[in-house]
Amino acid sequence: MVSRSPVPLIFLFALLMCCDDLVPASRPKDQLLDGPVDGLSFEENRRFQQGDIAFNDQIFTSTNGLGPLFVASSCGSCHAGDGKGHPSTTLTRFGQIDETGNQYLASGGPQLQHRSISGYLPEELPEGVPSSKFTPPANTGLGFIEFVSDADIIALADPEDADGDGISGIVNWITLKDYVTRNAGAIEQNGKYIGRFGKKAAVHNLLQQTVNAYQQDIGITSSYEPYDNHSGVETDAEISNATINNVVFYLRTLKAPIQRNQESESIMGGKVLFVQAGCEKCHKASLKTQSSSISAISQRSFSPYTDLLLHDMGPKLDDGYTEGSAKTFEWRTAPLWGLGLSQSSQGGQFYLLHDGRARSIEDAILQHGGEATASSKNYEAMSRSEKDLLITFLKSL
Repeated sequence: MVSRSPVPLIFLFALLMCCDDLVPASRPKDQLLDGPVDGLSFEENRRFQQGDIAFNDQIFTSTNGLGPLFVASSCGSCHAGDGKGHPSTTLTRFGQIDETGNQYLASGGPQLQHRSISGYLPEELPEGVPSSKFTPPANTGLGFIEFVSDADIIALADPEDADGDGISGIVNWITLKDYVTRNAGAIEQNGKYIGRFGKKAAVHNLLQQTVNAYQQDIGITSSYEPYDNHSGVETDAEISNATINNVVFYLRTLKAPIQRNQESESIMGGKVLFVQAGCEKCHKASLKTQSSSISAISQRSFSPYTDLLLHDMGPKLDDGYTEGSAKTFEWRTAPLWGLGLSQSSQGGQFYLLHDGRARSIEDAILQHGGEATASSKNYEAMSRSEKDLLITFLKSL
């Protein structure tokens, strides 16, 4: 009998013992924007994974419904790692100057589809029509925002500035399409409902956001929105309701951004300065969800740093375009959570404000006007070291 050398077995054993060193270490959760919220059930995690695949892995072509006019060929291409978009993925909206509605729906509005499949010409912006650039937002924590009650949002509003602090946040009341299921406890005013998503808070919930993105961004029709974005003709659904609802579930159950080093002295000092400057009057540090069928996000306090309201941001940020009942100079308070990780999905460079025009956090602060003028001036009056502390705090979010 030929004896076998023990060396290969010893080598295999040693390899198995050190295999942990061969696998790249995963990044800490607070360094990532994607990933599910803690506490999902087995079935909920399964649905999350299905939605994740549809959102990030499904690439559309002309053979499976892309276009004929479109902006992007997948959801994930505009939200790398579920983070903010880049100037190359920025959307152009056009055709509405006031609350009377969009006057260019027959001319391609409200969104410019600047790309097309073979045999079609992409859209061009009609000459002289007001338009605005919208950089895709980060996706994380959206379920928490969706489940803030209408009553809580209204309670934060101060349309007449009754407290005299110069801040008069208001709700964007929008008309819902027939397919949009109203949020639990939705409050109605003259046939309209509260918008909470989008740069102008013109979207009621994540079903509306998802259906609209498929139709307007990718040119994919569904039973919810069956009209071709080029011809306006009703067509067969190019995506199933099951897939859309899985994507909605995925967006609802993405974890909220996790603040980093929040106990450090510099970050706590920066937060004090943030409040003293008046920034927290609009960028509310704490909100709470109402009851939800998803227990992991039901009745939870969270820290998005937004009030979900519209505010007058002054002439610098007035593009002459609007949505819903918002004025052209009114914008929804952007959530600040995840701000410090924005560069990871934006090619290493900040592109902030609604259209990415601000290339640094300081630049974004200084372009705040209107109701935010006092806060911007308070920041300007700070010493360089105080400004650095405040920005360090914002980068920790």
